[in-house]
Amino acid sequence: MGRTIGITEDKLQALGDFEQSAALSDLEKLVLRYAVAMTDTPVVVPDAMFEELRQKFEPAQLVELTSAIAWENYRARFDHAFGVESGGFSEDGAFCPVPDRAA
Repeated sequence: MGRTIGITEDKLQALGDFEQSAALSDLEKLVLRYAVAMTDTPVVVPDAMFEELRQKFEPAQLVELTSAIAWENYRARFDHAFGVESGGFSEDGAFCPVPDRAA
């Protein structure tokens, strides 16, 4: 789906080490940091991060962004609980690399 709205292969490949990527904008990196914070257990979104997001997004946009991240987190946890696999997307080149949690 992302490719149909202009997300490049370089951006997809950069997800695993997004902070160091020249392919992603500062705004994209901020959103990815937010997604990581929302996905951690427990969820800890620093006030400074949320304030920076509020400066970049209208309230309705921020609600939509937060909802999308929460929904994808829900789906991922649900799928893991039931052992749902990727359905072969990686083999077709439609991948989403998982960030290295050790970093």
